[in-house]
Amino acid sequence: MKLTKLATIGTLAISVAGLSACNNMMPAQSADMKAPMHSQNMAKMNVVQVAQGNSDFSVLVEAVQAAGLTGMLSDPNAHYTVFAPTNAAFMQALQETGMTKAQLFANKPLLTKVLGYHVVSSDMAMYAKDVKPGNVMTASKDTLMVTNQGKLMDENGRTANIVKTDIAATNGVVHVIDRVLLPK
Repeated sequence: MKLTKLATIGTLAISVAGLSACNNMMPAQSADMKAPMHSQNMAKMNVVQVAQGNSDFSVLVEAVQAAGLTGMLSDPNAHYTVFAPTNAAFMQALQETGMTKAQLFANKPLLTKVLGYHVVSSDMAMYAKDVKPGNVMTASKDTLMVTNQGKLMDENGRTANIVKTDIAATNGVVHVIDRVLLPK
């Protein structure tokens, strides 16, 4: 899979104006699906600081910095819903697309599009109780679908599980996902 396939790897800022009861639809967590742990009070940090405070988001943090999105995602007046892929999800996406991390990070337009596919910006951050099945417009101007089973489906039909919900931040909420989403 070449560079065009990576364009199928969604963006980080997705504020979903409608996702429903994902907590009740999530599969039981197995040992290898353990959600990242946080040590500081997340509600006093913005979405970027939440990611920076968790070592399982180190690739995501690097990607946000490489794309130049740190300032935007730190906006104290924003209301973001972020679907944050873990490091393992990024490694899986790189393997799937045949790209290296360096190749992805060097392609700023592609990286920005992929990250934007993971962010929804709206009037209010969307917590798990507000999530409803249907289509959502992401910050990358691409469509993300919330399935009836509470999964996220990208424009290529690939699904991601939401493995942890409602990590509150001062400018939104973070939901942990197990796969990088890819726009067309």
